[in-house]
Amino acid sequence: MAPARDRRTGFSRRRQYGAFLAYVLAVAGAVVGVVLLVASTFNPPAFAGLRMTLGSVTAPVSGAFVAVGDAVDDIPPAIGRYFFVHSENERLRAELAQSRQLLLTARTIAYDNRRLRTLLAVRDRTPDTVVTARLVSSTGSSGRRFALLNAGRWQGVAPGMAVRGPEGLIGRVTEAGPAAARVLLLTDPESIVPVRRTRDGLPAIAVGRGDGTLDIRSVNTNVRLAKGELFVTSGTGGLYAPDIPVARIRADGGDTAVARPFIHPDTLDFAIVQRAFMPMPVSAPSPRP
Repeated sequence: MAPARDRRTGFSRRRQYGAFLAYVLAVAGAVVGVVLLVASTFNPPAFAGLRMTLGSVTAPVSGAFVAVGDAVDDIPPAIGRYFFVHSENERLRAELAQSRQLLLTARTIAYDNRRLRTLLAVRDRTPDTVVTARLVSSTGSSGRRFALLNAGRWQGVAPGMAVRGPEGLIGRVTEAGPAAARVLLLTDPESIVPVRRTRDGLPAIAVGRGDGTLDIRSVNTNVRLAKGELFVTSGTGGLYAPDIPVARIRADGGDTAVARPFIHPDTLDFAIVQRAFMPMPVSAPSPRP
């Protein structure tokens, strides 16, 4: 059995030095305490100066310890605030996305309401309205331009009838079934509509280009067509009633200019079908006796 180690200080020089240093510090502390006590009793001003000197030395150290303690104390609230702010941001983002969706829906409804009110006003002003129906499809990507109307012979729709929207002319019915009809759109290359310029009545024809635009071709020669000029149906030849908006000139031209129609079928869902316009025959003047 190994002998127990002797823990007395006499057998360890390091322990001896440690014990001696402890005694010295204790005696020095006692002496300093006595000196401070005597100074505070017999010479208070000197004691106050010494106390402020020691305070000036220890104040930065105390301040550093206080700052470290405050920083440590702030760690749990900072972590809590971080997670709270993160969750609050997520909640606000979700509310913002929902609000954007609601705003988009409200704008769409407002736009539809304005357009439908305009369409109803046009229908009320048009005495030859046959039916208001829905455009269920249109061929916007092919060379031909047709649309399908969900109204047909049962609703009084017949070939040759004009189809218009709230802003202007869409086209005319070419085929009619029991409950559906095919509409030749204004921009189809086979579409030809007699028109006139609104400012002076200049006669012209609007011919579809197949790319969503029209050619406005003046009947007269040596004519200048300016950007922004408006053309409406003239009623010449029947089918289309007069004064239905058709197109606006897109760029300056001579006898022929490119125009943009007022109506784009891809943006419509309802349209008005009108009876074919039959102009009153011009009576021949009676011969003079």
